[in-house]
Amino acid sequence: MKTRTKVLIGLFGFFTLFMILLVIFGSDGKNDAFQPQEEFRLTPWIEIDVFGIDMSINRAVFYLFLAAVATCLTMTWIAKRMVDKPNKTQMAVEIAYDLTKNNITRGNLPDTKLATKWFAFIATLFFFIWFSNMLGYIPLPTNTHETIDIFGAEIPSFAIYAATANISIPLVLTLVVWFAYNIEGVRKHGFIGYLKTFVPGGITGFAAIPLFVIEVISHFVRIISLSVRLFANILAGHLLILFMAGGLAVLLGLSALGVLTLAMAIPFFLFEVGLVATLQAFIFATLTSIYIGGAVAEGH
Repeated sequence: MKTRTKVLIGLFGFFTLFMILLVIFGSDGKNDAFQPQEEFRLTPWIEIDVFGIDMSINRAVFYLFLAAVATCLTMTWIAKRMVDKPNKTQMAVEIAYDLTKNNITRGNLPDTKLATKWFAFIATLFFFIWFSNMLGYIPLPTNTHETIDIFGAEIPSFAIYAATANISIPLVLTLVVWFAYNIEGVRKHGFIGYLKTFVPGGITGFAAIPLFVIEVISHFVRIISLSVRLFANILAGHLLILFMAGGLAVLLGLSALGVLTLAMAIPFFLFEVGLVATLQAFIFATLTSIYIGGAVAEGH
């Protein structure tokens, strides 16, 4: 039997099952009580106010803590168990280490001394973002908006959430990177010398003014592009998983629709875990290296 025929038979089977379930369960109409945005609302778990600044503990803070602990413990655990014949776990970490050291850091910084200096910072960014993204696909009992009654106790329901799906987290990481590479550029060239690198060599006179302004704007645009890229990709992935895994069926009050959407949710979930989570960490760390390398370069 040809692959095309198998696919058509499979699709026909799903559609037939959907129609049967639709006839059995019918439609309850639109569910106005279900609000998908509540899945991403940060309700304070422990309210803390320090001189008018909200320092409350919420779900995002909890996931940041988990990512930080996972990063530190994993690296410490591997470092203390290095052997001549590494096991599969150590080999995986060594591959990631080589990726951050040689491909991301040395591949984008002009000299070995500078790469060694910034390796710890760039590697930490990569692993921290990677753990933050990966933890976001593990169901944990963190949804306080929807609770489960267990022997009279209201227990938060299981949900997936990523700290990087909140714009404030990628934005803070981006600001750290932005100040870091600009400070490194000023340290290398001096303040005036660093500003001179904004204009390509050989360009003088009036023509240098618009080019300088464009370069200044591009540096500020990096704050938006670097943070929004990470935030938008992770948020979009979680939203699609939420809707495909049953959210759309609940929202429309159409239980039978869950059969079709779940079949799409599973491969999409695997795609997010297997590629997107790692790719976004790789892109963020790589762009950080490029920005640092560009800041210390002699000119364009």
